[in-house]
Amino acid sequence: MNKKLPVNGGGGGGAGLPALSTRNALWLGWKLLILLSIALCVLAFLRLQTFSRQFQYSSSSSPSTLIRSRFVDSFDFQGNAKVAFLFLARKDLPLDFLWGSFFENADVANFSIYIHSEPGFVFHESTTKSAFFYNRQLKNSIKVAWGESSMIQAERLLLGTALEDPANQRFVLLSDSCVPLYNFSYIYSYLMASPRSFVDSFLDKKEGRYNPKMSPVIPQSKWRKGSQWIALVRRHAELIVDDKTIFPVFGKFCKRRPPVDASKGKLNLKLQKQHNCIPDEHYVQTLLAMNAVEDELERRAVTYTLWNQSTTKTEKGWHPVTFSYADARPEQIKRIKEINHVYYDTEFRTEWCKNNSTLVPCFLFARKFSRGAAMRLLSERVVGEFDVSSLLDLPP
Repeated sequence: MNKKLPVNGGGGGGAGLPALSTRNALWLGWKLLILLSIALCVLAFLRLQTFSRQFQYSSSSSPSTLIRSRFVDSFDFQGNAKVAFLFLARKDLPLDFLWGSFFENADVANFSIYIHSEPGFVFHESTTKSAFFYNRQLKNSIKVAWGESSMIQAERLLLGTALEDPANQRFVLLSDSCVPLYNFSYIYSYLMASPRSFVDSFLDKKEGRYNPKMSPVIPQSKWRKGSQWIALVRRHAELIVDDKTIFPVFGKFCKRRPPVDASKGKLNLKLQKQHNCIPDEHYVQTLLAMNAVEDELERRAVTYTLWNQSTTKTEKGWHPVTFSYADARPEQIKRIKEINHVYYDTEFRTEWCKNNSTLVPCFLFARKFSRGAAMRLLSERVVGEFDVSSLLDLPP
């Protein structure tokens, strides 16, 4: 006899739907729960993989495993190595006459020039006195604001363009107020003799610029500070250009606090509670620390800056001194060139200036120099022979 499934009881006519047994209902529920759990696990795994690729360094990865394949490595290059001079300028180069004299005494096969300037500004015979700068501006320059991440993006653009030439093996970042303290031959030999980058880098314990929101991508133990005026070997320049992890974090969490504005009244109290961070004083140093290459650095700058603490009605801070004609006297330049060590008080560290274990002068360049001070350097023949007639028709 065929068995029939029970039908729903209750009043009313019409055929009833077959009812599930309690056992079957529980089994179906378990199957749905298992499928849902598997789907959630797969989704979580995919999101974790995406996060890991974008925001974390693998603890087992060495710097050599990072993205560097599109450039020729220093050890693979055969030929005449060049120093790339990277100028970060507001618009024109006010000291182009001095640098023109500097490059005049060099072999053109030993250097290259790149300028990040105001977008649209072109260096030609009406905007610069020196032909060495003709058309040397980047075609992809951006608008730069001091204290913003646009400053470090401009540095990355300069390095990226210079890396396209495999002959460029050293990279020196310079401002539009920098001057050389020696002739080209000395500076070229100094930089090429060292297998290390020169990067002013130290622990930032005093100013509290580290933003806890940077963690875990940038742990506080890797947070560094230093001068943005650096001299790099090719491998470290590649690390900066290839960076896809640290730069976005800086753009989001390392921002300059707005200056005090008397016209805003009580609003200043709110503004001054914002976290304060200057990207160009931390980015390169922190990035290299994150890549575990600090033992490949001379942790000092090769560009001299004289700092002065100044106070206004609205703020107090350290600012670089601008050298005038009177300040550029031979005795002062001689004192700068005789400096052979730098002391870092946050680490109680004295950095003796060495090149291949040999004591050398610390500084190859200096800033900030006025045009008058630069003219005096030329008259003293610091960088080479000087023709005073070359200054009679400077561009405005």
